[in-house]
Amino acid sequence: MATSAPVASRRSFLAGSALVAGELVIGFGISPTAEAAAADELRPNAFLRIDSAGAIVLAVPYAEMGQGTLTAAAQLVAEELEVPLDRVRAELAPGDDVLYANPLLGGQITGGSASIRAGWTQMRGAAAAARTVLIEAAAKQWSVSPATCHAEAGEVLHLPSGRRLAYGALVNAASRQAVPKEPKLKTGPFSVIGKPAARVDTPAKVNGTAKFGIDVSLPGMRHAAVANCPIIGGRLDGVDEAPALAVKGVKQVVKLGNAVAVVAEHGGAARKGLAVLSPRWSGSDAPSTTSMVKAYDAAMARSGVAAERKGDTAKAEAAATATYEETYRLPMLAHAAIEPINCTVSVKSDSCELWLGSQVPGRARKAAAAATGLPVEKVKVNSYLIGGGFGRKLEVDFIAQAVAIGKAAGVPVKIVWGREEDIRNDAFRYHHHSRIRVGLDAKGMPTSWHHKLVAPGVMFRFLPIFTKDNVDLDDVDDAASPYSIPNVFVEYVREDPPEGLLAGNWRGVGATRNTVAVECVIDELARRAKVDPVDYRRRLLDPKSRIARVLDRVASESGWTQPLPERHGRGVAIVSAFGSHIGMVAEVELDAQGAVSVKKITSAIDTGHIVNPTIVRQQIEGGIVFGLSAVLYGEITVERGRVMQTNFHDYKVLRMNEMPEVRVALIDSTEEPGGVGEPGTSIVAPAVLNALRAVGGPRLTSLPLPLAMVHRA
Repeated sequence: MATSAPVASRRSFLAGSALVAGELVIGFGISPTAEAAAADELRPNAFLRIDSAGAIVLAVPYAEMGQGTLTAAAQLVAEELEVPLDRVRAELAPGDDVLYANPLLGGQITGGSASIRAGWTQMRGAAAAARTVLIEAAAKQWSVSPATCHAEAGEVLHLPSGRRLAYGALVNAASRQAVPKEPKLKTGPFSVIGKPAARVDTPAKVNGTAKFGIDVSLPGMRHAAVANCPIIGGRLDGVDEAPALAVKGVKQVVKLGNAVAVVAEHGGAARKGLAVLSPRWSGSDAPSTTSMVKAYDAAMARSGVAAERKGDTAKAEAAATATYEETYRLPMLAHAAIEPINCTVSVKSDSCELWLGSQVPGRARKAAAAATGLPVEKVKVNSYLIGGGFGRKLEVDFIAQAVAIGKAAGVPVKIVWGREEDIRNDAFRYHHHSRIRVGLDAKGMPTSWHHKLVAPGVMFRFLPIFTKDNVDLDDVDDAASPYSIPNVFVEYVREDPPEGLLAGNWRGVGATRNTVAVECVIDELARRAKVDPVDYRRRLLDPKSRIARVLDRVASESGWTQPLPERHGRGVAIVSAFGSHIGMVAEVELDAQGAVSVKKITSAIDTGHIVNPTIVRQQIEGGIVFGLSAVLYGEITVERGRVMQTNFHDYKVLRMNEMPEVRVALIDSTEEPGGVGEPGTSIVAPAVLNALRAVGGPRLTSLPLPLAMVHRA
């Protein structure tokens, strides 16, 4: 999702402290609204705890799904507390949409590559507040000025006298100090931030002790397997329960409006019981990929809403020497995370407790409250590691189902969807069509840019603060391009999916969709102007801009001007998104049979201040894998109202032997950190398509690559 509409004042620290069971607890946060800040409202969104033994525990409000948030957040806190990274234990915070709100997104949301962008000030501020009260407590004890003391290696030192006290010895006194609302942050040089520290979650994941949501086990817990209605928007008409109840270990069959679940003593019995059921479903056979694409083509003929306007594109087109127009069509995609949908729930008459990995644990809490009828404060959500989210676990559609099954079971029950259920009932990235018309001068340079796009209004449902004047701001993210074009018009047409099909956020969100059309059109314009694609882009950028610097760097790192082997070609693309600026050069081979293989990808990124360079590189690499999988294989199709793909055999992801060589160059910057989880995904498609064109392939205007170029199931 776009995060271009921050809702917080980054300077409005509101903090408090309390002594709880011998521990100093620092609440910290940023008011999610300017109004709240003005009202001086206390709304901490995470908690830093230092106990009398000196142990430092950071409750991280954001999900950990492999992106390294626990590590980077711990680095921010360790830096401000002046302790080594291994002195900070990072743990996942429970669900609370108020206490743990992301200041950029307005709720406890892990998405939009926004966690460290939010935490840069938020978490450092928390730790700085703790450091401040610890120093003040020591100074008071020594009857000296706090200005003569400083923190170092988990202690407070009084330099003139050489006295020192460990943090643990100060927590009682520090808890009685007033927490500063505007704690002073370090300005550098940094000793922990910017260092390639090992990830704090790696040991547990290597030795098998790490706990994901699907690993939850409770005393007396039962297991549930679920069959959702295979027809989009369909219903359960009925089912004969007897075959399932005859399976040893099966306890009950739970019938829901659009699903049926088998509850058993263990997962094997639940799945076996589900397999022998023959549910009767009803619904419409009408939705299909063909009808959806036709609907989008028809929507392109409608007048849209102006999302961005600069100059006069109509006048510029009329005066143009030539015009260029192309339409791009992107397919539906699934998230296909390794860990499928799961949730463990215990429903009682006066309370409800959930155990799961969620990108929105606060929303999960509210969803469970709504499903049970309990007040939200009677619902507790325990957060676990996530085995891949990519936006799927931003949704809570399965929470009400889990609560209903848990309520029927009367005991704690773990609900796990099979892989097929997960693929067929995803919160899909829906279709996206772009038509770009460009007016050109005599040298082939653009004088006008009209980007008309058709997309679903996901943000109207998911995060209304990212809508404005009937425009989904994520849908139009980066549609205007990063280039200096005098006349620009971005026109938005909202076209939602058929009823019952859930459209959601997918890694890279708006930037991923629009960058394909933008960067492929620019590349084609360069070709028509007979100008090198890198030089053509340079002519359209402010040479002092960060994105221009990125373009130069990626050209240099990739050896852009160096000769290539026969049948090899290079393609370039750039984008500014998620607060970062990234460039990518893909090298592909087109063999004699017309098959494509991606050989090498070089990327350069200016993501502002880098907290952990190793994690930044890993995120770009992971984003490339995810995005390249979609380029080669990604397509969800619908026939007769049913999703046709079910598992990794027909919804493939990139395999190790298909992985190209990847090189990631990091550009030094002192700007505030940008996001790194999604830029790599957002740009790989146009880089590959442009490389394919450079080697003599066709100008593809849809994804994934044709079957003739790459084998899909």
